[in-house]
Amino acid sequence: MNREYHKWWSEHLQRDMELLIFGHAGAKVLVFPTRGGRFYEYEQLGMVNALQNKIDQGCLQLYCIDSVDTESFYCWWAHPHGRIERQKNYEAYVLQEVFPFMQHKNQFDCVISHGLSLGAFQAANIAFRHPQLFKKLVAFSGRYDLTLDVDCFKNLFDGYYNEDIYFNTPTHFLPNLDCAWHIDHLRAMDITLVIGEQDPFLDNNHHLSSILASKGVSHKLQHWHERAHSGRYWRQMAPLFV
Repeated sequence: MNREYHKWWSEHLQRDMELLIFGHAGAKVLVFPTRGGRFYEYEQLGMVNALQNKIDQGCLQLYCIDSVDTESFYCWWAHPHGRIERQKNYEAYVLQEVFPFMQHKNQFDCVISHGLSLGAFQAANIAFRHPQLFKKLVAFSGRYDLTLDVDCFKNLFDGYYNEDIYFNTPTHFLPNLDCAWHIDHLRAMDITLVIGEQDPFLDNNHHLSSILASKGVSHKLQHWHERAHSGRYWRQMAPLFV
């Protein structure tokens, strides 16, 4: 299997950013790690091995990127305004640095947005905000409203709210979306959400599903047994849905 390590100074984040590529051809899979996860997490969790057949056959090429969660959503010492600003910088890095890099490496026109846990939020958020860039979304164990207080998970903005948080919360901005061009691109995307039956964000996934249905956006909401919020379960999901 082809495996490549890359690192460069990000102008948008003003720091070095690293990523790993797995595979030589096929649909480009943009992989977001879990909360605070690193670019090598997907490999360490055994997810790359779980997809090895598809990678070796040239069906998939993974681009596993780093996170900046401890500088954004989980940077507790920063004001919530600063947290969402850092998230905006991260999205700019992905769109204006990682995307051109992927296109340079592989001209295949299919891009899949994929993530685990908080990475599922990242994958869904960027795909819903920029649906023209993605053919497919695969999100495992996601939370799609970071303002919720559920179980042991707190509101990541401490009650602060502004327009940027609104437009980076899928269950907030999607209900009011009325741009036909945007909705048509959402309808063209292959969307799969997978969530454990005991996951604290099961209701949030159902809420997102109902919003998508109200917009005529076809999608699949898959229930997995138990909480299903760990590598053991994600390794089973990946070959079925990615």
